[in-house]
Amino acid sequence: PFYCPGDHKVYLDMTFFQQLDQQFGASGEFARAYVVAHEIGHHVQNLTGIMGKFNQMRQGMSEVDANQLSVRIELQADCFAGVWAHFTQQKGILEQGDIESALNAAKQIGDDTLQKKMQGYVVPESFNHGTSQQRQTWLARGFKSGKLSDCNTMSGPI
Repeated sequence: PFYCPGDHKVYLDMTFFQQLDQQFGASGEFARAYVVAHEIGHHVQNLTGIMGKFNQMRQGMSEVDANQLSVRIELQADCFAGVWAHFTQQKGILEQGDIESALNAAKQIGDDTLQKKMQGYVVPESFNHGTSQQRQTWLARGFKSGKLSDCNTMSGPI
């Protein structure tokens, strides 16, 4: 799945959700909903100008530095997904185990977990979405607070 800022659309490859379930052990409707909410988080970043600033900052950066900046953008999208989940819970829509399902999905698609599964070793400087722990932390942070203002990944440690 990915968000295209040019046409403001989220593109979903349904085979990814099958992989999420079958290969990565992240099953459940809310695991899939988290992935979609993460992509919508990128739309929010685009509408608020965050994405444009990010793209400007990346120009002229080394690949390693650009990857580190990308991690911050991706973690913010995870946090935004958590904010959405917060309000979904307040509406009484979530079922028992839903948040755990989303947190497990975040764990399974962390750069470190994916690299370890796919190639047997981890290359931290190539991370561009964040570690499993980071992704879980920022998703949980947004869920707990319900505030977009708590999703500032651009300053301080991540």
